[in-house]
Amino acid sequence: MDYAPCSTSATALEILMKSTYKVLAAAAALALSAAGQAVPVALTQLTGVTGGTIAGTAVYKADLSTIGLASILSIGIRDNSSMLGGAGGQFSGFDLDAIKLSTTDCADAACAAAAVGLAVFDFTSGTIFAPGTQRLPADPKLFGTDGSGSAVDNSIARLGLFDGESTTVTPDGFLSMGDNGAIDFNLTAATSTAGLFLYIGEVGDNGEVAAGSILVRDTTSVPEPAGLALFGLAAAGLARLRRRC
Repeated sequence: MDYAPCSTSATALEILMKSTYKVLAAAAALALSAAGQAVPVALTQLTGVTGGTIAGTAVYKADLSTIGLASILSIGIRDNSSMLGGAGGQFSGFDLDAIKLSTTDCADAACAAAAVGLAVFDFTSGTIFAPGTQRLPADPKLFGTDGSGSAVDNSIARLGLFDGESTTVTPDGFLSMGDNGAIDFNLTAATSTAGLFLYIGEVGDNGEVAAGSILVRDTTSVPEPAGLALFGLAAAGLARLRRRC
């Protein structure tokens, strides 16, 4: 197909491209600089179990006062359970019963379940969930998600309560992340790490938390740096325009 000559001269086009690249590169750099610090945390399993009527939730604790950050704004969990546990059409990967930030220092699971948590989680709009792979035969949704499997339904997951039932009752009270799934919680306010403890509950007590990756950050989490995505799209568009001139 023949194209009509571009009205912009080659020199003007080069100037436009260079200016656009500079603006977009600056936006990308800004997005990256806003990434802040992401610190992995060490978890210790507490004694005993908690959960629903069938108490099968193991609780893990991290002392956030030792991580080197004055405050945190987001928490990320990455499943790395190596396809262990779970069942086809049911739960796959790390099954998250609950997550809590508290200034109460607990030694057992029952204490963690009863401890008063800080009101800094928004389990609906403040959660970014990237579901992993579900074992075949796959169900239309993972436990604790909506029908698409990509959004947390907290009326089912109830991530603020240690009440998970490792059964097929509804609501189940936990979120199945899927193999290699990821979830990020953006807190509603910057939270001081002084005297702060993180508690994470894992349904089934089969070590999936210990096999995963838990990060805390001093900035909010985003799916990807917006500046980089914009840079890629605009660069491709300008390249096509240049080839047509």
